[in-house]
Amino acid sequence: MSVQSITHVEYHCADADLTAAGLCSDYGFLHDDQAPPQPGIRTVRLHQGTIRIHVSSAEDPAHPVARFVARHGDGVAVIALGCTDPQASLERAERHGARVLDRAGGLVAGFGDVALRFVPDAPAQAAPVGLLEALDHAAICVPAGELAPAVKFCEAALGFHRIFGEYIEVGAQAMDSSVVQSASGEVTFTLIEPDTTRQPGQIDTFLDANEGAGVQHLAFRTEDIATAVRTARAAGVEFLSTPGAYYDALAERLGATAIPVDTLRELDVLVDQDHGGQLFQIFVRSTHPRRTYFLELIERQGAGTFGTANIKALYEAVERQSSTASV
Repeated sequence: MSVQSITHVEYHCADADLTAAGLCSDYGFLHDDQAPPQPGIRTVRLHQGTIRIHVSSAEDPAHPVARFVARHGDGVAVIALGCTDPQASLERAERHGARVLDRAGGLVAGFGDVALRFVPDAPAQAAPVGLLEALDHAAICVPAGELAPAVKFCEAALGFHRIFGEYIEVGAQAMDSSVVQSASGEVTFTLIEPDTTRQPGQIDTFLDANEGAGVQHLAFRTEDIATAVRTARAAGVEFLSTPGAYYDALAERLGATAIPVDTLRELDVLVDQDHGGQLFQIFVRSTHPRRTYFLELIERQGAGTFGTANIKALYEAVERQSSTASV
């Protein structure tokens, strides 16, 4: 009955064809088999590596897809969890307080309006290697006071375990985070809440603009982050910048890096390491009208955790983007 994988994410938006075209042109996604027609909804299925994204829009404002977009803007509405026994997984979640939204569809409430769907685990056959290979993790923002209950929900209802946690301070603002992961190691959620005793910051801004909890970003894993960044940039994707001082201190902080520092500096890629090796990350500049949802690219060279310095660097980078946008 355990959760094994994320089989796909369901992304709700105002225009499925336009959004799907952007993912294809910017990041190399390919069209999957056509989705079965559904009344009042347009769904485009995309794939790359083992990543599967179902992009949907609806013309009828009363349709659930349209209602989600009206409240939150374009975003991840459903995370589909591949299970050895979907029915048993749903029943376990229900026993631990999950609200069932669609029993026949295996759908339960997850985080705010982001739902979880329990489906049979059918590991995706990886397509020929492109820019991206897998969905590394999903980052989810929750209101203040809801982090601990969210972690408990993931542990009790989903069978996950907490693998990492950090209190992050950026200037006068701060946030708390916990990372939970399935026993299979294939499903990872980074859960974040703001510290409301400090100055309001970007997590507060996200929660206000998103009207509640939601997926802040998806992280796509790549085998070659330098090539992925260069290719995406050539297609017009903009990434968050990193101050030069960050790279000046790398040699002292980490020693030798698997990707040369000059390359990291050129591409604005962040690096950190744990006992297993190094990880490299970069964050896409949000194009969302509400400046809520964005993407991350990550390459792992042995590292299995999340670099402490990189987590803080992400929020510093997002803060710089917010400051620039407000000028």
